[in-house]
Amino acid sequence: MAVTLTIRPLDVDTWDRFAELVERNNGVYGGCWCMGFHPERNQRDLDFRTAKQERVRTDRAHAALVLDADGAAQGWCQFGSPEELSRIKNRLAYEKDPPPRPDWRITCVFVDKKHRGQGIARAAVTGALELIAAAGGGVVEAIAETTADRRTAGRFLFSSTVELLEQLGFARLRQVGKHAWIVRRVVDPA
Repeated sequence: MAVTLTIRPLDVDTWDRFAELVERNNGVYGGCWCMGFHPERNQRDLDFRTAKQERVRTDRAHAALVLDADGAAQGWCQFGSPEELSRIKNRLAYEKDPPPRPDWRITCVFVDKKHRGQGIARAAVTGALELIAAAGGGVVEAIAETTADRRTAGRFLFSSTVELLEQLGFARLRQVGKHAWIVRRVVDPA
């Protein structure tokens, strides 16, 4: 049976659906609210929910939300400019030989625990790439983990897997961790 999925951008109109998904999943990744890659992440006493909502309200947070047939959010893919998502995974290894600055970064892909294995991560990344194309396209970068021939805890896969991103046209650029790679792809404008 095929699952009906719809992609919507994260904005003030979809905030409640996003918030419900995050709350249903205990704040995601230990209460992060997908703030881990934003520059203010380590500010003292920062309320992540409030900070994320303010970013969405002021168009400084971007994501492709995946909605099921009932309109409930079951996953997302966060993307944004390097300024918006200035914190990156494996920063020291990344900065030893930094690649040319991308136009966009994909930093977080999340799927509700009860809906994994149903193509939601693929739909989320594909949706993000479509939203990037609509915003003018450009070079898109992610730092993802390889999973071939090994079991991997989900907490390490918050930027998806290298294998999924390669299926969607990304190419490995450089290894920056035991299983972590910088991957890139050019997205044409829509």
